[in-house]
Amino acid sequence: MKVVIQRVSSASVTIDEKIVANIQKGLLVLVGIEDADTQEDSNWLVGKIVNLRIFGDENQVMNLSVKDIDGDIIVVSQFTLHASTKKGNRPSYIKASKPEVAIPLYENFVKRLEMELGKKVQTGIFGADMKVLLLNDGPVTIQMDSKNKE
Repeated sequence: MKVVIQRVSSASVTIDEKIVANIQKGLLVLVGIEDADTQEDSNWLVGKIVNLRIFGDENQVMNLSVKDIDGDIIVVSQFTLHASTKKGNRPSYIKASKPEVAIPLYENFVKRLEMELGKKVQTGIFGADMKVLLLNDGPVTIQMDSKNKE
């Protein structure tokens, strides 16, 4: 699984001109799933995301997690995180999972985040044409890949 985590002052997801998710201070998490991904990949990422110390403490040192600040999370599925641009100019998405594989892992990822965060996690709608609006705070943007745990 690949994720792009953005620390935000606010974020929202709109589908067909209707806001389906909306948060203030917290994280916008874009997640891409491939066939090789397992529950172990999901669990590792969830643990990292909720405990990632990227929010400022009283001295403005990035020392607090989203959990510590009682922040919110929006999760958006994004198969394009698995784009291969090796050949030509048109990206290939062959590594991205089909919905029948990705949706159960995505839904479980969201449930695990809710359990670890201790509150509801907002989401887009899997496979929908979404408009994602965010105010990146910092900016702070972090990429993680469960297959490359650096």
